[in-house]
Amino acid sequence: MTGTPAAVLALTVTTLVALLGAAAPVAAQGPPSSPLRLAEAHDVNPDPGIVEIELTARTARVAVTPGLVIEAWTYDGGLPGPLIRARVGNRLIVHFKNQLPQPTTVHWHGVRVPIAMDGVPGVSQAAVAPGGEFTYDFVVPDAGLFWYHPHVMSAAQVGFGLTGALVVEDPAEEIPVAADRVIVLSDIAVQEDGTLEPPDSGGDAGTVFGREGQVVLVNGQVNPSLTMRAGSVERWRFVNTAKSRYFQLVMDGQLFTIIGVDGGLMASPAEGDTLVIAAGERMDVLVAPTGSPGGQLVLRALPFNRGYGSSEFRAVDDLLTIQFTPEPALPRQPLAKTSRAIEPLSADGATRIDLELTLVTVDGKSEFQVNGAPDWKAKPIPATVGETQLWTVTNKVQWSHPMHLHGFFFQVVDEAGRPIAPLAWKDTLDVPLNETRRFLVKFDDREGEWMYHCHILDHADAGLMGRVRLGNPPPSPFGSHQEHTPTGSGR
Repeated sequence: MTGTPAAVLALTVTTLVALLGAAAPVAAQGPPSSPLRLAEAHDVNPDPGIVEIELTARTARVAVTPGLVIEAWTYDGGLPGPLIRARVGNRLIVHFKNQLPQPTTVHWHGVRVPIAMDGVPGVSQAAVAPGGEFTYDFVVPDAGLFWYHPHVMSAAQVGFGLTGALVVEDPAEEIPVAADRVIVLSDIAVQEDGTLEPPDSGGDAGTVFGREGQVVLVNGQVNPSLTMRAGSVERWRFVNTAKSRYFQLVMDGQLFTIIGVDGGLMASPAEGDTLVIAAGERMDVLVAPTGSPGGQLVLRALPFNRGYGSSEFRAVDDLLTIQFTPEPALPRQPLAKTSRAIEPLSADGATRIDLELTLVTVDGKSEFQVNGAPDWKAKPIPATVGETQLWTVTNKVQWSHPMHLHGFFFQVVDEAGRPIAPLAWKDTLDVPLNETRRFLVKFDDREGEWMYHCHILDHADAGLMGRVRLGNPPPSPFGSHQEHTPTGSGR
């Protein structure tokens, strides 16, 4: 893997933004009929065991609030892209077309796909060129909330709006609730003239900080509303698709009952009045908001310190306004009991993998490293089919890093290697600044090179990424993984 001089990268980004601005104008895509309702992908296959859709990446003018229309990079013209629904064991076929001015791919974040479907150029597929097509075809083996996004110049393309959600249902896990909602959290950076902020804004300092947009969105809207009866029990499935921002959620001291995370339901629920969701993470909760009939309640995001006192630079954001109906509040009712049998992984005999995250300056530029090397100089971590590894990730940087492992779930463990209760499957784990986190992962027979990286995407682009080489995969027919290239065919 090789880097590209900063001047070439700057030219690439400038060209990308220029092309975005030059895109042919189209009518603004308005919000769905309900402010919180996501547009859904249309299944064209009558076979109940197959979900087959068409998905197009293209620029579109999108109204995020009545006074703000932006030209974003979208899937099917929406922000976020269409919600894809499937059931466990379904075959998902996605006929993908790229109508963007840059190459791109689709990565299925959290889904245990075959390596050829993972969407990483130079590792699992060739980047899809402008005007090109690629068919993603795989079985969805797990229930849960997942999401999709590019793995080409991810910080830029995700920042411009390319995200979408995927819900995989298991009929055996149905939970009786008044409503089941998918809530996509994101942000976008908009300049005073209404155009999108260049992805290299702030230069080197912006990269180290991890760029956040000042327009915070819920399902593509600024502070949408939700009408419900006070005391109704609902299921809210959150996914944080922002490229850097953490969401620390509160709702006037009311409780969230957490029933699931990245890999679906947890072994047992947990309660709290605050949710912290790092970039890339998901959280599945039951809520029963209370308040006066006809009154309002606001879901807010509090400033969160993910490094260098970053919370001091953010205000409280109103994310979602709940409008209670005039009906009397429902009496408090017991929530559905959720559980899941999860077999704990054992650290006995596990291979020890120690990763140290650092930040250095090389030739006047900031560079994130794992064990002393950025991703374009790093050697893959070897793994064998059936092997269990114990990863210890020590963060020696003054910024937190949500670390994501492609293709596999893991269990977070304590210093003794014991899984932390309640048992849960994760694929993205926040490693706070100056702290250490550990997890156990067991590799199955899907040989290939699987990425791991910080999901603050500016950090990943600046070197905080690596690979696991599982088994003895043949050399990639797509060439080596390139991090920064003039065509954007790296991550």
